[in-house]
Amino acid sequence: MTASALALSSPRGRWVVAATVLGSSLAMLDGTVVNVALPRIGSDLGAEVSGLQWTLSGYTLTLASFILLGGALGDRLGRRRVFVWGTVWFAIASALCAFAPTVNVLIAARVLQGVGAALLTPGSLAIISASFDEDDRGAAIGLWSGLGGVAAAVGPMLGGWLVDFAGWRSVFFINLPLAVAVVWVAARHVPETRDPHPPERLDIPGSALAAVGLGALTYGLIEKVTWTAIAGAVLMLAFVLVERRSPYALVPSSLFASRVFVAANLVTLAVYAALGGVFFLLMLQLQIVSGYSPLAAGMSSLPITILMLLLSSRAGRWAQVHGPLVPMSVGPLLAAAGLLLMLRIGPDAPYLTEVLPAVLVFGLGLSTLVAPLTVAVLGSVSTDQAGIASGVNNAVARTSQLLAVAALPALAGIGTGALADPTSFASGFRIAMGICAGLLVAGAAISLVMIPRTAKPRPGEPQPEKALEETLGETVACKPRCDVTAPAVQPPPQR
Repeated sequence: MTASALALSSPRGRWVVAATVLGSSLAMLDGTVVNVALPRIGSDLGAEVSGLQWTLSGYTLTLASFILLGGALGDRLGRRRVFVWGTVWFAIASALCAFAPTVNVLIAARVLQGVGAALLTPGSLAIISASFDEDDRGAAIGLWSGLGGVAAAVGPMLGGWLVDFAGWRSVFFINLPLAVAVVWVAARHVPETRDPHPPERLDIPGSALAAVGLGALTYGLIEKVTWTAIAGAVLMLAFVLVERRSPYALVPSSLFASRVFVAANLVTLAVYAALGGVFFLLMLQLQIVSGYSPLAAGMSSLPITILMLLLSSRAGRWAQVHGPLVPMSVGPLLAAAGLLLMLRIGPDAPYLTEVLPAVLVFGLGLSTLVAPLTVAVLGSVSTDQAGIASGVNNAVARTSQLLAVAALPALAGIGTGALADPTSFASGFRIAMGICAGLLVAGAAISLVMIPRTAKPRPGEPQPEKALEETLGETVACKPRCDVTAPAVQPPPQR
């Protein structure tokens, strides 16, 4: 053990885990609880569907645009420093959300909140990876993973309870005491670490192009302004070209030399677009059409999280041994079957006979898919590229969810006034679930065509299961973190 490395059994080691778990839970809880609160936000602030789209998309937009830059800043300036900056920024933006008098102010505050999340999210796991002794690193990340899963499970119930008994603004107020605790613990107990050999420059042009391009594309899709959407797509193409030529690229083009890495990200693009649409619209359907309270709607999706906590680690281990092809093909099809069962959810839908079967089948599909997807991403690249590969995959997932929330209501015919018209909303919900099921089937087809039956390493590379274990430690290879908002975020390689 080096002089600076921490032991998990030490008091300081436990404090480091507590700070990073609380910090990552801030960003994770915000996504789940705000989904549950959307109908009350729309009613209280007089927002239409587009306003609710922006409430979600504003946050995801800046998070997806800057998450890789946030990780790079932490490596260069100090991971604890950027983690604390992000937490404070997130807390201030949360307060602005809580006091927002109009939906436009709320959207602006959510955009700022996403910037804070992009600063703190990469740092939470990077701090653990850089702070702990090699012998304890896997167990520390496994503990972070398990406690993060508990936070994911509690989120919908907590959000529903808060909205029911304290109003939607409490969903944002809850972030403030958590942020104070994170900053206090980090300042007293978390050691500072940084990359001793960072790139000479940050990829500011690439980050700017990604943010402006995604912003224009999102605006064009939500507001139905065709030329803006086209301009956004052109800027995203320019981002790809800049990244291919930049010596300091946030997204190294060498990653895409791997067919499996390309396939895994195409599957991520399709599957997480479907997930973004489902979790946005299902909470609205249950409250607007089926008459569920926010608490009941939040608890309705709890079986999905329970199934993922119970089964994801087993699916990940199976994929390490046998290759990810089967679970990455079967999982999306099971999830698509769950969405077809959701077509039965209508007015006064009984939970046990109409909602529960759908969420069980959908959750079984996600449990089969998500961990093997992480295995495919990490097993497709060399160990020293595992951190950036996982970060790119996470950004792809966030981007696909962003674009799905922006585009899906218009494609499904959920327009202005649908929030006040349960019949119209229910009709659009059925169309949307059909589109999302089609995206999941497309993900399964991509897997069948592009993923090999067994993971075949390049000459001189370790076996995929070994690469994953060497990067994360054996404990985490068995227990990858698999929440339903994005693929597992893995630590950067140690230099």
